Amino acid sequence: MRQDAAVPPSPAQLREPVLAWFDVHARDLPWRAADRTPYGVLVSEVMLQQTPVVRVEPAWRAWMTRWPTPDDLAAASTADVLRAWDRLGYPRRALRLQECARAIVARHGGVVPSTEAELLALPGIGSYTAAAVLAFAYGRRSVVLDTNVRRVLARTVDGVALPAPSQTVDEVRRATRYVPDDHATAARWAAASMELGALVCTARTPRCDACPVRDVCAWYAAGRPADEHAGRRRTQSFAGTDRQVRGRVMALLRDALGPVPAAAVDAVWPDAPQLARCVDGLVADGLVTRDAAVSDDDPPTYRLPS
Repeated sequence: MRQDAAVPPSPAQLREPVLAWFDVHARDLPWRAADRTPYGVLVSEVMLQQTPVVRVEPAWRAWMTRWPTPDDLAAASTADVLRAWDRLGYPRRALRLQECARAIVARHGGVVPSTEAELLALPGIGSYTAAAVLAFAYGRRSVVLDTNVRRVLARTVDGVALPAPSQTVDEVRRATRYVPDDHATAARWAAASMELGALVCTARTPRCDACPVRDVCAWYAAGRPADEHAGRRRTQSFAGTDRQVRGRVMALLRDALGPVPAAAVDAVWPDAPQLARCVDGLVADGLVTRDAAVSDDDPPTYRLPS
């Protein structure tokens, strides 16, 4: 155990053991392969938002087989895109990914841009995704701060169990100090620190005995104190939420061969006001099309957007 818990590890003290660990323990993921494409990296990053790797990998492989380039995805029907997204969750991500592909085709000739400004100008692309594409697709230096990296730095450098619920400017500045100066090592550091957080420095059951930087970790040296932000974190079970209702409606429409009558949609959830709110939200989000009733005897129908 490190003796002086007040002194954070230097960039070299933290980076070198993590990079060496990554060389041995990195998972063999298809979006890390030598033949990866920037578009494939972009698809993986969008899919991996709030969805674990074990669910993303088969979906990513199927997606890339069906739509291997931005041009292919841009030309696909929205209904097919939503069906292919299946149960990855948060299907608005599928719409944003297709919008992004269309913008790449229209603005960049079908090539995923390689500058931060151009990436950020694409639909649905935020600072994390732009940084990740720069690092993992183009091997460029960038500050990649996902949940895993934030947790690794919060523990090793700040000595706290988990980072604050919202990312801060100071947190980004601190992370920037630990990013290597050269492009290649910076890209490896982004992947390695993320992998350490995903496999070892996990949120609930960190494996400190297997951690390559345990001896320089401020949190471990301090006796692994509890999460000081626990009271500010929102926790909500999935059962009974609007997200569950929306998921059931989307599953019904994905599996349907044609328009679905209102009565069938009404049957997916017992709470009529909640169901109506969720269906209205899906329509507003562009995930569902509601075809108006032709007559009183012919109720409205619902389908995926064409």
